[in-house]
Amino acid sequence: MAARATGADRAVESVFREEHGRLLASLVRRFGDLDLAEEVASEAVEAALVHWPVQGVPARPGAWLLTTARRKAVDRLRRDQAYAARLAVLQVEADRAAYAPPADATTDGELPDERLQLFFTCAHPALPPEARGALTLRCLAGLTTPEVARAHLVPPATMAQRIVRAKKKIREARIPFRVPGADELPARLPGVLQVLYSIFTEGYAASSGPDLQRPDLAEEAIRLARILHRLLPVEREVTGLLALMLLVHARRDARTGPGGELMLLEDQDRGRWDRTMIEEGLALVPPALTGGPPGPYGVQAAIAALHDEAADLASTDWPQIVALYDVLLALTPSPVVALNRAAAVAMRDGPEAGLALLDALAGEERLRGHHPYPAARADLLQRLGRLPEAAEAYRQALTLAGTEPERVHLRRRLSEVEPAQPD
Repeated sequence: MAARATGADRAVESVFREEHGRLLASLVRRFGDLDLAEEVASEAVEAALVHWPVQGVPARPGAWLLTTARRKAVDRLRRDQAYAARLAVLQVEADRAAYAPPADATTDGELPDERLQLFFTCAHPALPPEARGALTLRCLAGLTTPEVARAHLVPPATMAQRIVRAKKKIREARIPFRVPGADELPARLPGVLQVLYSIFTEGYAASSGPDLQRPDLAEEAIRLARILHRLLPVEREVTGLLALMLLVHARRDARTGPGGELMLLEDQDRGRWDRTMIEEGLALVPPALTGGPPGPYGVQAAIAALHDEAADLASTDWPQIVALYDVLLALTPSPVVALNRAAAVAMRDGPEAGLALLDALAGEERLRGHHPYPAARADLLQRLGRLPEAAEAYRQALTLAGTEPERVHLRRRLSEVEPAQPD
C-alpha cells in the first residue's frame, strides 16, 4: 500500500505541476478571486492524495481536480453569503470586461486553457515590478512561497507579504482577469515577456549564492514561455523570447567545470551543448525575424544562434554579431547592450578597439555595480599587456561579483596579472 501511495503522490505532483496554471486560471475566471482559487486548488490536491491511492489515477486527472475544486468553492460560498455576494459583483464586472481568448487556446480539450488571462493579470502594469515575477512563479509555475522567495533572494516572510499585497491590489483595484484587446496587446505584452526574461536571467546567471546557475528556475521560465508561445503563436517577440531561452540554455552543462567553476565561452566543451535544444531554437529564429520589423528578443535570439552554430570562438561570425548588436542598440539603447557590443567589436577588430568602446561607457551609472563591465575591461587590458591596470580592474570586478564561481574565476585571472609575491 505504501508503494501505491508513493506512486499516487508522484502522480498528483506531476499532474499538479503540469495543470496548476490552467487549474488556477479556470477557477479565477469562474469565481473572480485569486485567494479562493488557490485555496480550493490546494484542497483538490489534498483530496486527490486521499482518493487516488485507493481508486487509481483518473483518466482525465486535470478535469478531476477542476471538478473537485469547483465543488469545494461552491461549498465555501454557500457557507459564507457575504463572501459569495462580493464575488458575485466581481464576477459580473469580470464578465463585462472579458475578452474572448483565441479559438485555439485549449490545448487538449481537458481544461479550458485560460492561462493567457492569468499571464496578463500577474504582469499587470498596476502591480509593482517585483510583484509581477513573484505572482507569475506562484500562480503559473506553481512554486511555493518559499520557492518563490528563493528565486527572488528574499526571506519567505517578505515574499509572503509581497504576494499578499499583490493579490490585495488585484482585488481592490478591480484588475480584470482578461486578455487585453488587440489595441492594448502591443503595450501590455512586453511586460509579460520582461517578467519571463527576468526569471530566466536569474536562472541562467544567478545574482548571488554558491552556484553560477539555477537550472530549475531557467527551466521554469522556458516552460512558461512554451505555454505563452502555444497561446500566442503569431506574436513574433514571444517566438523570439522562447528561441533566445532555448539557444542560451542549451549551453548550460558546459558553462561550469567539474568543480562548478565558471567556464567562459571560449573554454567551453561545445560537445556538451544540447544539440536538440539548439535545433529547436534555431527553427524559431526565422519566424521571429520575418513578417515585420525585428524585435529585441528576436535579435538577441539571432545573436545566440550565431554563437551556437559556430564550431569554435575563432570561426564565429563576429561581423554579423556586431551588426546585430547595432540593430539591438537602436531598438533598446542600453549601456549593457553597448557593453556586449564592445566585447563583440574586440573579437572582430582587436582588444584596443573594444577597450576604447568600454572606456567610453565609464560614466554609465547602470554599469557601476555590474561586475561584467570591469571584468571585460580587465580581460582586454590583460590581452594588451597592460597588467597593472588589468589587476586593478579584476579587483574591482571581484568586489561586485555575486556568486562564488565568478569570484573564483576572477581571483584566478587576477593571479595571472599580479606579480608573484616573494616567499
